[in-house]
Amino acid sequence: MRRYLPGIIAMAAIVVASNILVQFLFGQWLTWGAFTYPLAFLVTDLTNRFHGAAAARRVVFAGFLTGVACSLIGTQITGMSGPLVTLRVALASGTAFLTAQMLDVAIFAALRRRSWWQAPLVSTLFGSMVDTVLFFTIAFSARLAMIDPGADIAWANEVLPLLGVGPGVPLWVSLALADWMVKLALALLALVPFRMIIARFGRHFRTA
Repeated sequence: MRRYLPGIIAMAAIVVASNILVQFLFGQWLTWGAFTYPLAFLVTDLTNRFHGAAAARRVVFAGFLTGVACSLIGTQITGMSGPLVTLRVALASGTAFLTAQMLDVAIFAALRRRSWWQAPLVSTLFGSMVDTVLFFTIAFSARLAMIDPGADIAWANEVLPLLGVGPGVPLWVSLALADWMVKLALALLALVPFRMIIARFGRHFRTA
């Protein structure tokens, strides 16, 4: 357990930071949390590389429990338009995180014997895509209003040009696309610290 305790701590810190920073806007389509949350995939992949898939799943589950705790706290804090975290957002967040991270673990494990960059890049790309689709669809799609009929999602379904320049779509689609684009960019950038950390510490750990 102590071997991958740093991964658990890092994952918990990222989840907490992202839950806080998601309350603050960055431009028109993003929040600051969009730049911290993708680091969770880096932590998962490093744990997978150093300690294997089973350890990575434990780190993911620790992050999931941290996210649940953050959601529970958020439901008790009232903002200008109601609770900071609604049932839909809490369900979307937990479902997206657990599904996407577990997919990341599985893909990484399947590709771990290939070139060093393939496993982290491919697993993160697929994981981040699933994460974005699940979260924004569950949290804001009008078709899933039955999940939490009392939640106000009218603002997210206002039809506006896609990212301000494209065809008319519900606002949440633009938010999802912007979020996914950030995840893609960070997936590429994360290859640099991944490679550096593996080169520095890889010889000290089991990689099978």
